[in-house]
Amino acid sequence: MEIVVNGVYLGAQYALIALGLTLIFGLMNVLNFAHGQMFVLGGFVTYGVTERLFSGLHFPLAIAFFLGVIAAALVLMVVGGLFERLFFRTVINRSARDESTMLLAAGTAFLLDSVILILFGQQQKGMPDGQKLIDGVFSWGSVLIAYDRILVAGISFIMIVGFILYMQWSRTGRAMRALAQDKMAARLMGVNVDFYTMLGFAFGAALAGIVGGLLFSVTGINSGLGDPTSIKAFTMVMLGGAGVVSGAIMGGFILGMLESVLLSLLPLIGLGDLTHFIIFASLMVFLAIRPQGLMGKPWG
Repeated sequence: MEIVVNGVYLGAQYALIALGLTLIFGLMNVLNFAHGQMFVLGGFVTYGVTERLFSGLHFPLAIAFFLGVIAAALVLMVVGGLFERLFFRTVINRSARDESTMLLAAGTAFLLDSVILILFGQQQKGMPDGQKLIDGVFSWGSVLIAYDRILVAGISFIMIVGFILYMQWSRTGRAMRALAQDKMAARLMGVNVDFYTMLGFAFGAALAGIVGGLLFSVTGINSGLGDPTSIKAFTMVMLGGAGVVSGAIMGGFILGMLESVLLSLLPLIGLGDLTHFIIFASLMVFLAIRPQGLMGKPWG
């Protein structure tokens, strides 16, 4: 039972990370290799604001932390919007080759890695004075899970539902869905393609920043998490189907449950180091059989 609970906890965070990446891919057909670095930057912004408000201005820890997460969302939204407007749109308009945007995304990841190292250094950062957002552990039978993890999972679930409702019912969400389905038809119907594409990129970056901020309260944050987070995000998106919202959510929960099961069982037989090898080997076999993912349509 505890394995399932941990799988749901991991899956909720992973799904939120994958939603941002699949939104950007759906709108621009760009694999954002810097998604993990945006996650890390969100964690460090949350750390900086929380530390300053709690230790310097003596705000209550919970208020300082949630203001930090809001700051991370706003900073990453601005960063995402600027990158789309200044770099990605320019490259897409001037080059018809997909490799150009892929190289730009890789360059963006290296740039953000350098900025994070310059601003925050290599040391692991955690909550001020080693405090927890909520002390205590929930216990039910054989299930033990810290309250701060329950809080993070709950917020992640609320945000996933909010994202789905926003995309389904809001005017902005409908415009983005129209762009993802057929950009030319959306333009002919009067949709401002440039504006909504920039907004979608900004939303995707903000989602990565929010997850980074939430996880900072549980596991802390360090500059080396960018590339592993990007790889996991690609895994979820490819597993569920690139550009498909429901597929990203499904991919996130499948990866979370797989990690929980394998991390719990493999160490018992001395094979704990093979957890991610087995996950990625299974993904390669699956993609060889179904390259469009679980929810995607066949390409070509």
